[in-house]
Amino acid sequence: MKRKIISIDESKCNGCRLCVDACHEGAIEMVNGKAKLISDIYCDGLGDCLPACPTGAIEIIEREAGAYSQEAVDELLESKKKPTHGHGGGCPGSRQMTIQRDNVERNEEPKEVKSSGSAMSNLTNWPIQMKLINPNAEYLNGANLMVAADCTAFTYAQFNDELKDHILVIACPKLDDNQFNLEKLKMILENNDIKSIKVLRMEVPCCTGIVNAVKKAMLDTGKIVQYNEITIGIDGKVR
Repeated sequence: MKRKIISIDESKCNGCRLCVDACHEGAIEMVNGKAKLISDIYCDGLGDCLPACPTGAIEIIEREAGAYSQEAVDELLESKKKPTHGHGGGCPGSRQMTIQRDNVERNEEPKEVKSSGSAMSNLTNWPIQMKLINPNAEYLNGANLMVAADCTAFTYAQFNDELKDHILVIACPKLDDNQFNLEKLKMILENNDIKSIKVLRMEVPCCTGIVNAVKKAMLDTGKIVQYNEITIGIDGKVR
């Protein structure tokens, strides 16, 4: 049958995943860093994902396509609710562990550390805690925003490099009030001309809270800006 359905131009897709979150049917997934319609039967053709795309990679077209199936969508969404692996009980982000570093010999003598005095922090704003940030602060207007889960600063060795030319906001999606974080982010977007947002998160499940808050803030305010997401493993490596 010929009907309306979305079409995604992968050459324009920047991998921000905003369309994935905006699609209520779960019809879009990330494949090799690009948004992809996984099956015609999951797309109702209404285009809720269009306003979420910051690069204009999605459009509604009319072509031969399989009929939309609400039953198939319900089954898909239900399957996504089921956990794919266990963590032995409790929150994975709170599990006790020892991190082994490949390049560290535990028995070697500590080496003298010499400072050249040239290392400098790229932090240019204060305060940095989400709770303390003034959404009307002058440094936010025209800023490239880096929203980081606070654990990333201690886990990721290149954190300071990522911070260059960015205004920093940190929060803990596990211990903070995520609704508060959402409202603060919305105020920041509404009150300032934010150029881009970079999110640094840990790989643990609770860190999706900070990602969801940023994406929902953009969707709720209609301020869809360039978006980049970096996931850090507990071992400090980029996932």
